[in-house]
Amino acid sequence: MTEVGERGSAAGGRGSADLAPEAFVEYGKRLVEWIGEFLANPERYPVLARVKPGDIAASLPLSPPARGERLDAILADFETKILPGITHWNHPGFFAYFSISASAPGILGELLASALNVNAMLWRTSPAATELELRALDWLRQLLGLADDWHGHINDTASISTMLALAAAREAAGLDVRERGMAGRGDLPVLRVYCSEHAHSSVDKGAITLGIGHENVVHVAADGEFRMRPDLLREAIAADLARGMLPLAVVATVGTTSTTSIDPVREIAGVIREVAATGSGANPELRTSARPWLHIDGAYGGTAAVVPEMRGVLDGVDLADSFVVNPHKWLFTPIDCSALYVKRPEILKRAFSLVPEYLVTREAAPVENLMDYGVQLGRRFRALKLWMVIRAFGAEGLAERIRAHCALARTFAGWVEAARCWEVVAPVPFSTVCFRYAPEGVSERNLETINTRILDRVNDSGSVFLSHTKLNGRYVLRLAIGNIRTEERHVAQAWRLLREAAA
Repeated sequence: MTEVGERGSAAGGRGSADLAPEAFVEYGKRLVEWIGEFLANPERYPVLARVKPGDIAASLPLSPPARGERLDAILADFETKILPGITHWNHPGFFAYFSISASAPGILGELLASALNVNAMLWRTSPAATELELRALDWLRQLLGLADDWHGHINDTASISTMLALAAAREAAGLDVRERGMAGRGDLPVLRVYCSEHAHSSVDKGAITLGIGHENVVHVAADGEFRMRPDLLREAIAADLARGMLPLAVVATVGTTSTTSIDPVREIAGVIREVAATGSGANPELRTSARPWLHIDGAYGGTAAVVPEMRGVLDGVDLADSFVVNPHKWLFTPIDCSALYVKRPEILKRAFSLVPEYLVTREAAPVENLMDYGVQLGRRFRALKLWMVIRAFGAEGLAERIRAHCALARTFAGWVEAARCWEVVAPVPFSTVCFRYAPEGVSERNLETINTRILDRVNDSGSVFLSHTKLNGRYVLRLAIGNIRTEERHVAQAWRLLREAAA
């Protein structure tokens, strides 16, 4: 970045004033040009940061500056001190975890949201922020092919969305936890939450946060395709009822983190209907005002339903009580943006709405105050970037890109299956492939050592970044395709590096 003249000096250099408008424009143009070049040539940086723990901190002063510094110096330090410690999630060779690819329209949406700097807690504090959020999430609902009886709002991540869903489940159970709490109550049964053994850890964290307890999250075993088994769910609920426990919620997943498997949502909903029909089993005193709540974690896989021929991945979701999908995972929206949908928004509102006098407003017509649907009062204007992404790409453009990612994953899986000593170890319903190097006659312990070394060598290349998981005790590699700029050549490069590392 070249230096800007005196009128571009930082705010602190001139006293208490902010950056002058003309200087802001000059720096703004410079930064937009830098971002444009970065997006055009993301491969010039190694995808995985090449620093050791503590390197970045060691390059930074221990104390803040007493006087403001010029932005030229700050931006120079950004390039020399910060960028070396960045793992580039926007790199087309980023195949670890689920890519959070930021598209240009989404980045511009973030820029505008930062400039407006509104707090969308009340309708009155920015009517457009509230009404755009409700409309953008209704657009997303339509893109996913869901029924029109869902109420959506935006949170930061699926971890928070899932926690809010579990809180709504607790409220729906009629246990009066909002007013009386849970501590010291002899009338409160042990609450149980059920999910697959492959469910995301946010289910466990939500239960911990809400006081349900980690030991009361029941991880139901999966079948050969890593999907929750409804028959074992039924048995677990029946056993808990017989012990006087209260089945509070079931969390099914569309696109599990390790394998992207799809739990049989419709069958799971059928088990919940059976529980509702039979009441509280051996202990009629446990009857509450609701059946177990069904929450669907579609943070990653749910997005695939924007592809018309893949809409079946959400089969049965309309039978659920809540559903989360993350546009920041596979809809090219900059992090963070998590969409939580609920069928009965009044229950979520009942769990969290708290309006002190200083937040009371009086409008001429009923309005939505989005602060009522969660813990946070302050709310960023996240809807703006999502709205811009949906408009810029359109339904067909979004579907085309996700379709292409899934095709690339199938191509990669075909290469693995055709190669000697390599194997695909899980179904590939979306754009993630679980695989490993597995020559015959090698013990599982040694296979883990070999595949760990392969992964380390590939990631050390700087051109691609993969991750791993364990399935049934076996160490396996993961390649997750989700970056908007990833092409077949990037996937082919990963495959070449893997084979070279194995050799």
